[in-house]
Parts: sequence; structure tokens; C-alpha cells
Amino acid sequence: MSKIKKHFLPLESRSKYSGFIVLMLVILCISIVMSIVLGSVRIELKDIVGFLTNKFSGKTVAQVTWDKSIESIVWDIRFPRVFIAFFVGAGLTLCGIIMQALTKNTLADPYVLGISHGASAGAVFMIMYGSLYFYGQYMTMLGAFVGAIVSIILALQIAKIRNKITSTQLILAGIAVAALFGAATNLMIYIQRTGSDKVKTAQYWMMGSLSGSTWERLLYVSITFVLCFIVIYSIRKMLDAMLLGDDVALTLGVNTAKLKMIMILVATLLTGVIVSISGVIGFVGLTIPHITRSVVGSKHTRLIPAATLVGGTFLVLADAISRVIISPEELPIGVVSAFFGAPFFLYLIKKAHSGGRG
Repeated sequence: MSKIKKHFLPLESRSKYSGFIVLMLVILCISIVMSIVLGSVRIELKDIVGFLTNKFSGKTVAQVTWDKSIESIVWDIRFPRVFIAFFVGAGLTLCGIIMQALTKNTLADPYVLGISHGASAGAVFMIMYGSLYFYGQYMTMLGAFVGAIVSIILALQIAKIRNKITSTQLILAGIAVAALFGAATNLMIYIQRTGSDKVKTAQYWMMGSLSGSTWERLLYVSITFVLCFIVIYSIRKMLDAMLLGDDVALTLGVNTAKLKMIMILVATLLTGVIVSISGVIGFVGLTIPHITRSVVGSKHTRLIPAATLVGGTFLVLADAISRVIISPEELPIGVVSAFFGAPFFLYLIKKAHSGGRG
């Protein structure tokens, strides 16, 4: 297997890279179709095609042979959910790429700075106590976003020594902030009645869920992802320079302090938005960039588009599995991603340990 990988990976030529992108687009399309068809209510593909044909044409082109409730399930529930799954997976992957470039550590992920724990604490606070102050479906999203901002401000202040922030200091500060907000989250859940609906909602949300997907939330997360993607892709060559070390990047004309701040702000915004939509979903930002890097190489010009496509496709499949595996109940999507991600993480640790001994 290692010989095959050595001879064929990474994909050096442009034609092979393009072929990989096309292959992933095909897999994505198949995954989307599967995710719309499968679920607690099984829907025939021909009924979906007929309904969509009538909806987009504005007239009855296909004969209506399906129950009217299917139209609501397909259009109002499954369609926004599938596309939100894609943008959440792609966004977590993009955050992973940013964190790995920032810390120069391929084992870093979107949660290394404690951003997700801050967002989680903010969202849980709104779930538990938000009805006292705010109303509406956006209160959890607001709490998560505010929590993410507070956590990154704390991490930056803790990591700052003589007005300078190094990657090591940032990681250590992130661990401290994550522990702090994790404790705050657990305390909020503990002081509530164990069997209350709010506690159950918070605990389920903390395991990751896309059950609250709507078209409005899709618009919210998709616009955020596209803007963040454009920003990060525009500085892709600077990210390549960052991997060579701060000193080398400085000699190449890169303003590393400004670049790091842009990366942190983008990761904070994107992680806060994603956590507010889907809850906590682990390992996607860690494993997908690492896997894709071994296929297409480490240059960010290739890595960013390919990895986000792989990450989005992975989470679409993970969401489909979460809805089918214990149907008609739904398994939290964070559990599914952890089942796939945790073994790969252990493999990376073992590989790094073996490499260190060799």
C-alpha cells in the first residue's frame, strides 16, 4: 500500500488534480440524491424529480402521484438540511486548514483556540436562559457568535507576551480558554433540573445536529462560508510561505502579524456561525485536510478547493447515516463524525510516534 501511495500520490499533474475534483463532484451529487431520498420517510426518486419539475416550471408537467406531505418533507426539510450539511462540512474543513497553517501543526483543528467551546457556552446559555431576554429562532445563533468572539479575545490576550503572539502561546492559551468555557457549559447544565427539556435540548445540540435546518439558516451559513473562502483563497500563497516559518515568510515580504490576525478572525467568524447552526461536530477539521493533503499535496492553491469539497461531501454522507442508522430516531451527527474521525486521529498519532522513533 505504501508503495502505491509513493508512486501515485500526491497527484502532481493538473489533469490528475482536475480528475480528482470531477470525481468528488460526482460523489457529492450522488450523496445529495441519497440524502434527499433516504430518511425516516422513504421517498421515491421519481416522485422527487416530478415534484421539482413541477415546482421549477410553475405548472403541472409531471402527474402528481405522491402525497402532498412529501413536498414539504423534500423542500422545507431535506433540501436545506443537505446543503447546510455541505457548507458546515466545507466550513469546518476550511477552519482546519487555517488552524493548521497558523500553528504549523497538521494535528490542529478549528477548536484549537477554544473558539468552539466559547460558541458552545454562548449557545447553551441562550438555550437555558435566553427566553428571559430574547425570543425567536436566532437566539442560539446570537449566543454562539458572541461566545466565539469572547473566547478568541481571551485567547489572544492570554497568549500575548510583550505584544507578540507565537503559535505555541496561542495553542496553550486556546487549551486554557477551552477548559474555562467547557467548565462554564457543564455548570450551566448541572444547575438546571436534569430531566428538563432545556437540558435535553442543550445536550443533544452539543453532540451536533442539523435537525433545525431551514432556508434562512442555509442563507446565513452559505454567505458566511463563501466570503471566508474568498478571503482565505486570496491569501493562499501567503499561507504557503507561513508553512516555511515566520522568519522565512518575513523575508518573502509577508506581514505575518497581519496575516495571522486575518486567519484568526476568519476562523472565529466561520466557527462561530457553524457552531450556532449545527452544534459541536468534531474531527472534520482535523481529518479531512490531512487526508486531502496526502492526495493533492500541501500547496493551498490545490488544497483549499479540494479539501472543502471533500469535507462538504463527507458531512452530507454523515448526515444521511445519522438519519438512517437508527431510523425513525436520529443519531447526532457529531457521534457519526467522531466514529469515523477518532480512529483516523489515533492512526495519525501512531504514525507520528513511529516516525519519531525511526
